[in-house]
Amino acid sequence: MFLSSHLSFLVQFYFFFAFGAAENCFLVVMGYDRYAAICRPLHYTMLMTKRTTLGLALAPWIVGFITAACPTIWISTISFCFPNYIDHFFCDYSPLLKLSCEDTSRGEFTFSVISWSLTLGCFCLIMVSYTFIIFAVLKIPSVEGQKKAFSTCASHLTVVLIFNGTIIFMYIRPNSHIRFTLDKVVSIFYCVVTPLMNPMIYCLRNKEVKEALRKVFMSQRITARGG
Repeated sequence: MFLSSHLSFLVQFYFFFAFGAAENCFLVVMGYDRYAAICRPLHYTMLMTKRTTLGLALAPWIVGFITAACPTIWISTISFCFPNYIDHFFCDYSPLLKLSCEDTSRGEFTFSVISWSLTLGCFCLIMVSYTFIIFAVLKIPSVEGQKKAFSTCASHLTVVLIFNGTIIFMYIRPNSHIRFTLDKVVSIFYCVVTPLMNPMIYCLRNKEVKEALRKVFMSQRITARGG
């Protein structure tokens, strides 16, 4: 990727990490929503008031935009060497640092602290929600009720594992300054695969969507047999 404009890659860098941080926080919010629905169903409407839901919707955006500001400001102050080609398909943190002519150890440490705090913090909060959910579901006497309760969490937990697994591998693993070609493949998962999977994972839980897909497959079978 050719860095033709200093401002353009800073804008891409900022919004990429801002949206990534916001998505991580939204996963926490969704985990809390499932906790409230399963563990405290009678108090759900009291817990999830309009004011609370508005705050939960705005908080991830605020956290994301604030979190991404610090590394972006620091990146804007360092100098880059030629050739200005980045060994990646977007302006990621580590490939950008490889083009720097300066000592980037302080910035790397700051970025690591931010990454560890946000990613592991969000992941731990989600796991806390699911710990309470598991204990609550296990108390349900019927197996059918347990399956129904777990099914409401399956899609969200799938996205959490895929998204956080790739993020942890890329940004908070040991020796994160050592990069391999595999990193580009892993990056595709949280840049492309996870956003594409979100609609499919969440929509397939919807009964209307399942029924519509069933009708489409049935009509195709009938057409194929008739042909």
